[in-house]
Formats: sequence, C-alpha cells, structure tokens
Amino acid sequence: MVSSDSNARRPMTLTQKILAQHAVGLPRPWVQAGDMLQVRVDWTIASELAWNGMDRTYSLLGRPKIANPDRFYLALDHTVDPGTLASDPRARKLADLSRAFAKESGLKHFYDANVTIMHTKFYRDLVQPGEVVLGADSHTSSHGGMGAFAVGLGGADITAAMVLGQTWLEVPEAIAVEYEGEPQFGIGGKDIILKTLGALGRNTVAMERSVEFRGNAAQSFTTDMRFTICNMTAEFGGLNGIFEPDEQVAEWLMRRRRGYNDTARYFRADDDAPYIAHFPIQLAALPPQVAKPFSPDNVFDVADVIGQELDGCFIGACTTTEEELALAALMLDAALKSGATPKPVESGMRIVVPGDMWIADHFRKTGLWDIYEQAGFVVDVPGCSMCLGIASRKAGKGETWLSSQNRNFENRMGEGSLAWLASAATVAASAFDMRVTDPRPLLAQVDRDRLDSVLMRRRARLVPEIHLSEPEMQVVAQQEGAHATETASGGTIRAKVQRFGDAVDTDAIIPGEFCHLTKLEDLGDKCFYYVRPEFRQRAKDGATIVVAGEGWGSGSSREHAVWALQGAGIQAIIARSYAFIHKRNLVNEALPYLIITDPDFYALADESAELEIDLATGLVRDLATGREFQAQVASPMIQALTAEGGLVAAVKRHGADVFTALSA
Repeated sequence: MVSSDSNARRPMTLTQKILAQHAVGLPRPWVQAGDMLQVRVDWTIASELAWNGMDRTYSLLGRPKIANPDRFYLALDHTVDPGTLASDPRARKLADLSRAFAKESGLKHFYDANVTIMHTKFYRDLVQPGEVVLGADSHTSSHGGMGAFAVGLGGADITAAMVLGQTWLEVPEAIAVEYEGEPQFGIGGKDIILKTLGALGRNTVAMERSVEFRGNAAQSFTTDMRFTICNMTAEFGGLNGIFEPDEQVAEWLMRRRRGYNDTARYFRADDDAPYIAHFPIQLAALPPQVAKPFSPDNVFDVADVIGQELDGCFIGACTTTEEELALAALMLDAALKSGATPKPVESGMRIVVPGDMWIADHFRKTGLWDIYEQAGFVVDVPGCSMCLGIASRKAGKGETWLSSQNRNFENRMGEGSLAWLASAATVAASAFDMRVTDPRPLLAQVDRDRLDSVLMRRRARLVPEIHLSEPEMQVVAQQEGAHATETASGGTIRAKVQRFGDAVDTDAIIPGEFCHLTKLEDLGDKCFYYVRPEFRQRAKDGATIVVAGEGWGSGSSREHAVWALQGAGIQAIIARSYAFIHKRNLVNEALPYLIITDPDFYALADESAELEIDLATGLVRDLATGREFQAQVASPMIQALTAEGGLVAAVKRHGADVFTALSA
C-alpha cells in the first residue's frame, strides 16, 4: 500500500528508476509519467550520416569543448562501403567530416569505415546496465537489451547533450509486453519482435511510450535476442525498449574483452509498477514470421507466404546479431551437406554483412564465411549495406528482396524496391531456391554443439552474482514563489493544406540518399522526392500547411526531415499524433506543430482547404466554413524552446544552464 506521506517513494517502472537515478534536482523521491526532467547523460553516439547534420549544429554553437570526449562514440557505417567511398565524393565528404571531428575533439571511441555498425560494437563492448544513452539514430533503442535507457533523438539533441552532458526528457508512460512459453530452437529475436508488431501494430499501443519486455520467457532470451527485440522497438513506435538486466547480461559483461565492469546497475521494476497496459505474447508454438511490404507490422506466418519468388536475399544490418549470422551459416552448411545447390543468380543477389570486424575475423577463422560463399553469398565488410539503399549495394526497381534488416518501407532498399523482412534463418533457408522457405527443417539439422562453440558459450557457465540496485535520487526542495517565464509564441499563418494519411515516415519525407545535404533549400527540393514529387511546387503555390493523421514522422531519427520541410516552405504541421523523435526535432528547429484529434477537423481540412492558425492560442480556423478547432496545449518546456527559437538559440543564450532556465 502506498503511504499517504507525499515524500514516500512510489512504485516505479525500470525506465523510471533509471531516469530517477540520472535526474537533476527532483522535487520528490520518485518520478512518474509526465514529469519533465533534467537528466545526466552517460553516452552520446552517432554515425557519419548523423554527424553531417550534427556538425552544422555544432558550428552554430561555436564548436565548444564537449563534456567528455571519452563518452561520445562515433562510427562510420551508413555510406562507407569500399565501393561507395571509392566512387562517391559525397560519401568521402561525410567520412572526412567525421574523421576531422574525431581528431579535433580527441575521441576515444571513434571507429572508421567498415570497422563496425555503430550499434553492434557499442552494445557488445561498451554499454552498461542502468546507463542513459542518447543516439542520433532511431535504433539506439537496441541498447535497452543490456538494461540501459537508450533512446534515439535528432542530431541537435545529441549535439547539445554531447556538449552539456545533459538533456531534458519527459518521463514516458510505459507498457509491459509479457512473453510466455519457450520458443522452439531457432525462433529468435527477429521472429519474436515481428510477432509482437503483427499482434499489436506499429505506432499504436507503443507510440511515444516506454516498452518494457518482461515475462517468464524473457529471462531465457540471450543478449543477442534482446538486442534485436529492442532494436525494432523503433518500428513498434516506442520511445525506448528495455529488458531487466539479469544473469544473462552479467555473464556477457564478464565475457567482454575488457572484462567485467562493476559499475553496472541492476535495476528492477517494482512489483506494482505503473504500467498503463500489459500485453501477453505466447511463444511456445510461434512459427517463423515474415513481414510483407511496406510496413514492419504487415506480418504473416511463414506458411502463409511460402513460395514467394525472390530476386535477392540479404543477411545483415544492425538488427542482425552474431548469433543470427552463425545460426544461418550452420543451416546453410546442413543444406549443402544434404546435397542442396544454390540456384544460379547474378553475383551480388545474395549478400551477407557482419556487424563488426571482430565478428568478421572470427567467422573467417571458424570457417563460417566459407559456408556462406559455397551457398552463393557475397561476404561484405561491416556496414549498413542494403538496409538503407544509399550505398553501392541497392535493390533495383521492382526487385523483391528477403532481408533480415528492420524496415521495409517504400524505396527503403532502393528506388522501387520491395523489401520483405524475416530472420536470418528464414533468409538463409530461402536463399537456395530464391523462394520464401520455412527454415524449420534445416534448423532441425543444425549442429548445436558447433553453434555453441562458434558463439563461445560454455555448457557449464560461471554465472556471476548480481546485486540489485535502487536509484540514488537527488531530491531538492522547490523554491516557493517561483514564476514561470512568459513562453507564448505568437503569429498567424494563413495558407492552403497539403493532406497526408497515417504513419508518414521520415524516409518518405527525405530519402536517405539525400541526407548528405545540409542547406535548407537543397533539402526542400528533395522533400517527398519519390512519393509526392509535386510537394515542393505546391508549397511554392501557397500550400504550406501539412495536415496528417496518426504517427507523422515515424521511422528514422533524421532531423533532415524537418529541414526538408522548412526548405520546401512549410510553415506548420497539424496531425493527430507524432513520432517522438520527429516531434522533438520539430521543437528543436522551431517548426510549429499542432495536435488536433477532433474528427470533424479532418473531415474539413482536405487537400487545398485553406486554414488560419493562431500560433499563440493554438486555435485553427477553417476559412471556408468558419469553424474553429482548438489544438492541444504544448508543455511548458516545448513552449519555452519554441519561444527561444529552437534548441540552438536556447543553448547559445543560456549556455550550460539552458535546461534549468527553460524549466524554471
């Protein structure tokens, strides 16, 4: 029973405990959903594609000294395969920009081209349970698999946190996804998260919430499985995904080449933690899962899609772990030994990419790459490769690829491509005949002792003892009589509407191949380049208000999506809901956004309707009918940032005290 004493600690979720541990100046000894916190940050991480925009922000801030050069992690992985670096001056520019900054700042954790995919090495070698990690990539959520609070944000947020060592966060609501039942051998993290997406839906119950993965089955998940599930929390729509760190995590920390680090904090959610909903997912009879284009929640059992013809097979990207790569290799080996021969295809239509150079070297020593090559795969160096469709490896127009990556949006693997998602095991089983194939017959033939040997798993493991932690909170008495600063931002916008539906993703707003651009007008020219090429001209003709449905701006964390909208001349966005990272980017770049849920508004605000927006009050008027609609009131922090003109202007004005000043 909760004490009536207002100072008694209340139950908290796992995420809330980590945020409470890192919060500066709490008014009480707990945090709850909706609290606006000033938070100390343990790590900031980025890739060369993100650093391109971050360098712009860093220059606007005057290139100050960063808070801790040993805690900013920078890896070149998105656009830097050898072919692209050799032929594309844009890729070389991105790489050189990151290299110059690493030298300028004396970074300890800088990884040059083709050494690692950014999330792979960071997860395997560096992140600790109980830490706060901010990354300029939506799949930063991966690191919740190790029990950290890890969230992707836009580049401006990461740059500010890199410089200040702090950020601001609103404590999210939390849901619990509870896994029950032991999955069959070979049913891994990818199948489990696809099942979750298919059952619960993308950008629905997880939207802008913390997703805590729990249940009896979760305790047996390997750290690789947890990584994949948390990785695709980004596709689920969650702010972050997280597992409670346990003996599985502690054992992995002991296996790290630098040894066990006793700074890890093993927090647990309280038994009566305030989850707003619990969602059970049964795994005991779960078959392999496949997601059809063009959404990660368009999920089917493999039996429903067997025989689908394929042009290409890709095993790789950040979501595909060492465990999946090894399992797929031993399946291919079993097939080859049984007399299977790969269907002849053009070179480069079967591709496998490791996530890290250590994995690449290890698989060469253990003979796994030889197996892949015998099965017709090209083995590439570490990098994002096919996943983003912006390097030298791309799917052609109309080509159907089965991929172990995490996204299958339109044009994701290349213009006009059709991406189907599955586990590496399903991709491997399908690669012989280039048709979707149930992997379970081959999984039954896998040499499990060899798999354990490759993954260096001992049968009799020494499981370290772990000590559960409770947050040590910095509680500060609040001053009486403090007054909030006036934050209302005025102005009126009158313009025509460009109308969109639900779940418009940032890949559609600005395709990844244009994220090397930083000038607003250049990005504006490429806004909705593939899916609505008339967008820029319509904005020039006066249609500068975007009206959309649920989940506007989902997908990648790229702040280029906001810059592209600004460069195209967009003055405001109105939607039912927004993806968390994109919403932060809109705030940081001071592009007004409004939330209206009234269905009558969307019935009136059709394509080319004319609206008037009072930014000071949030009142929106349909000029044809005179009807008025009230948008939701933004939080005081968002109002304050908007009044400052965005994050850069606020940091330049207030310096290291910016978040204290804005939350006064």
